[in-house]
Amino acid sequence: MAITHDRKAEVVKEYALIEGDTGSPEVQVALLTEHIHGLTEHLKVHKKDFGTRRGLLSMVGQRTRLLRYLRNTQPDRYNSLIGRLGLRR
Repeated sequence: MAITHDRKAEVVKEYALIEGDTGSPEVQVALLTEHIHGLTEHLKVHKKDFGTRRGLLSMVGQRTRLLRYLRNTQPDRYNSLIGRLGLRR
């Protein structure tokens, strides 16, 4: 399920480091997390939608790589982000 334009703008505004920031790892991870939650709900209903499942796994891998980068370069920002998003329970 796609994120609405308004929701995407809210997420970008919440996680952006400066005004207009859309490329920082925090924003990218937050947007991927929103997509992942939407696709997870979709797959609970449509269990045999394997194309969506493949896309979901790709997004999870991309989010993992971004989080690994952030953890290795700036651990304080990493810890803050996973706390705000509720990841790594």
